[in-house]
Amino acid sequence: MKRNPILRIVAKFLIPLIILFALYVQFHGDFGPGGGFQAGVIFSAALILYALVFGLEAAEKIIPPHILRLLASAGVVLYASVGVVSLFLGANYLDYSVLGSTQIKGQHLGILLVELGVGMTVTAVMLIIFFAFAGRGRP
Repeated sequence: MKRNPILRIVAKFLIPLIILFALYVQFHGDFGPGGGFQAGVIFSAALILYALVFGLEAAEKIIPPHILRLLASAGVVLYASVGVVSLFLGANYLDYSVLGSTQIKGQHLGILLVELGVGMTVTAVMLIIFFAFAGRGRP
């Protein structure tokens, strides 16, 4: 891979800003537009930019494929466990109101956890797909 110093410097500047924006979208999603899916796509776009500029091997050192599979599974488990906990507390599946001391606090916590699970899964799956396509020609 040809090293381009301008691309590397710009990427080093942009990647933290993209990740910061992804975190904003993730944690602002229950108050306005955004949420787990959008934040997952933005976060994975930052890591894909890193892979495009610094190389696929460098990106796989940051977040190895086995960690991605674990992260994708953990996101689904987090999402489902919020629903199971609400069942154990005597409410319907994914009825967030019983998760907190008040209905509003419970809904806020439930939405935050569900959106976090969605964000984890979307980030991991997008990176798994990118790594699979980008690494096709490797032995």
